[in-house]
Amino acid sequence: MPIAAAIGDQQAALFGQTCFEPGDAKCTYGTGGFLLLNTGTTPVRSTHGLITTVGYRIGDQPPVFALEGSIAIAGSLVQWMRDGLGLIGTPAEIETLAATVADNGGCYIVPAFSGLFAPHWRSDTRGVIVGLTSYITKAHLARAVLEATAWQTRDVVDAMNADSGLALTALNVDGGMTADNLLMQYVADVLDVPVTRPMVAETVSLGAAYSAGLAVGFWSDPRDLRANRHRAGRWLPTMDPAKRAAEHATWRRAIAAAVFFSEP
Repeated sequence: MPIAAAIGDQQAALFGQTCFEPGDAKCTYGTGGFLLLNTGTTPVRSTHGLITTVGYRIGDQPPVFALEGSIAIAGSLVQWMRDGLGLIGTPAEIETLAATVADNGGCYIVPAFSGLFAPHWRSDTRGVIVGLTSYITKAHLARAVLEATAWQTRDVVDAMNADSGLALTALNVDGGMTADNLLMQYVADVLDVPVTRPMVAETVSLGAAYSAGLAVGFWSDPRDLRANRHRAGRWLPTMDPAKRAAEHATWRRAIAAAVFFSEP
C-alpha cells in the first residue's frame, strides 16, 4: 500500500472541512480549542499572538499557509464542572442546566488553569470567576462555562482578522463540544458569523483521507471534495449588536482581572 499523504492533526481538520480559500476557517472543540484560518499561498507573519503554519500542499502546487490559534481550556472546563465541582453528572448535562437561565447573571469565568494561550500567551495567569453575587446559581456558572469557550474563540478570531486583513465571514466547527447546540449558538452570536457543523464529525480522519485520495487520483480536484460535504447543523447570529459589544467589554475586563491577580 502506498503512503500517499502526510498531514498534521489540525491541518487535516482544515482540509477535511474543505477550507480551500483564503478566509476559510475551522475550529476544533475538544478538551481545548484549535482554530486555523486559510491565508492563501503567502505566509502571514502574526503580530497578534498567533502561529504561522503550513496548512497543506497538494502535489507540486504552491503550499497554502494558515494562521493558528490555540485555546488551552474548552471541554476540559466542562470536565472540571463535573469532576472538580460535582455540579453536573455528565458533560451533556451542562447544556440542559445552562438553558434554565436566560443569561450568565453577570458572571464570567476565565479558565486560565495553565495560563492563557493564544492570543495572550501568559503562562503565569491563573483562572478567575468574576461577577459573583448571591443571585448566581450553578445554572449561571454552567452558562458562564460555555460562554468562556465562545469568548476565547472571539479573542483568537479578532487576532486573526487583525493579522490577515481577511474578516471572518463564517466558521466551520468540529469536535465533541459541537454537540452542544447552546454553545454553538453563542459562538455564532459573539462572532456575528454563521457557524456550521458537517455531517462527518471526524474531520481529521476525513482530511487525511481526502489528501491521500487526491494524491492517488480517487478525486481529481478539491472542488469534488466540496461537493461531498454535507451540513449537519448551522447556527446564525441573533444577538443584538449593543449586547454583544457590552458583553465583550465585560469579558475583556475579566481577562484583565485574571492577569492582574496573577502578577506579583
